[in-house]
Amino acid sequence: MKKTAFLFLISALFLILGACSNANDEKTESNESAHGGHSNMNHSGSGEVPEGLKESESPKFEAGSKAIIESDHMEGMKGEEATIVGAYDTTVYTISYTPTDGGERVENHKWVIHEEIENAGDEPFKPGDEVKINAAHMEGMDGAAAEIDSAEETTVYMVDFTTTDGEEVTNHKWVTESELSPAK
Repeated sequence: MKKTAFLFLISALFLILGACSNANDEKTESNESAHGGHSNMNHSGSGEVPEGLKESESPKFEAGSKAIIESDHMEGMKGEEATIVGAYDTTVYTISYTPTDGGERVENHKWVIHEEIENAGDEPFKPGDEVKINAAHMEGMDGAAAEIDSAEETTVYMVDFTTTDGEEVTNHKWVTESELSPAK
């Protein structure tokens, strides 16, 4: 009788542990989905800029100055102080694309700049245009076919900052001028 009770308790324990493990897996998947699939984002970059990208002659935030990030493209970014690495005048796009590595479709990714689009030419693209991406901000982005969701001429910034959970991010591409406010 004791052996049967012991086996029953062990079986029940495995069922409980298995249920806890599945609940944690589902929670992780939900968190990744809630952040727009940016869990595969390359937060830090090399600092290299695409060929043809021109530095801004009169940016609101000069290289070396500080600003507060008002956007939340990635977790832990909003409200953090950033150091401006570079300021560039260009057309910035939100895009939707299916990653080349077979991942789920990414909707309204912020931001890809004009110089990161294959055969961009001089004229900006318009919403609905189909393009090929030459940027690796996220896994599976480089070489992906994408649709332009929005386009805006503005100054974009490359920034360094530390996320709310302590991750140091260097040469993050891109934050628009409207997504920054003066540091206090």
